[in-house]
Amino acid sequence: MTLGDSITAINSGNDDAAAPPNHVAIIMDGNGRWAKARNLPRAAGHQRGAQAVKTAIKSSIEAGIGYLTLYGFSSENWKRPQDEVDDLMGLLRLYLKNEIKNLHKQGVRVLIIGSRERLDADIINLIDQAEALTKDNVRLTVTIALSYGGREELTHVAKTLAHKVANGDILPSDIDEDMFSRCLYTAGTPDPDILIRTSGEKRVSNFLPWQLAYTEFVFLDILWPDFSKQDFVAAISDFLERDRRYGATSG
Repeated sequence: MTLGDSITAINSGNDDAAAPPNHVAIIMDGNGRWAKARNLPRAAGHQRGAQAVKTAIKSSIEAGIGYLTLYGFSSENWKRPQDEVDDLMGLLRLYLKNEIKNLHKQGVRVLIIGSRERLDADIINLIDQAEALTKDNVRLTVTIALSYGGREELTHVAKTLAHKVANGDILPSDIDEDMFSRCLYTAGTPDPDILIRTSGEKRVSNFLPWQLAYTEFVFLDILWPDFSKQDFVAAISDFLERDRRYGATSG
């Protein structure tokens, strides 16, 4: 039985269950604590976490998920010790060089969102190459939030719309939720149905504040490097038990 069949089986017979998610977002938390618990350098936790990324992507494909968004590196993460930032950037380089072709073969589209101002030129070039290579793939869209901050994204949208008003392209009264959404980094991507956060922390940490307005949250106590297919199924199973009302009454 495939993972998709398992999710269908979980959902069968429950008329009130939520529809299977089309978009899963994940805050991948706990790499450092995983390494510390094993007396390993933090870099070892990030390396093991990269393997968990592969698990999440494979599980999403098997489950028939359309979109997977991963919180890879926040705008606040630049405040970490320089050696850890360097390790993370090095791991990103390896991922973009070694994994993108494999994802392309699997029909995965890769998108990177966030500010690129502080990224090295070679990383930006690798990102451009990855997005160009996979742009026509439709099996799964994997979006990686890199040097991303939700408040910075909303500020970007406000500035974009302010410039349009100042230039006479639009009137203030033209601005609505749809126009605002089209200016987000995630324009063209549906909002997440479910947000999974590992490590037991229960906060969104400046991740997709606009897009998560009606998202269901699932918090897992495991650390990200230990994330498995079973954990993915458990999170989806939890989601399928929810009654998503979007502000309306049930029934």
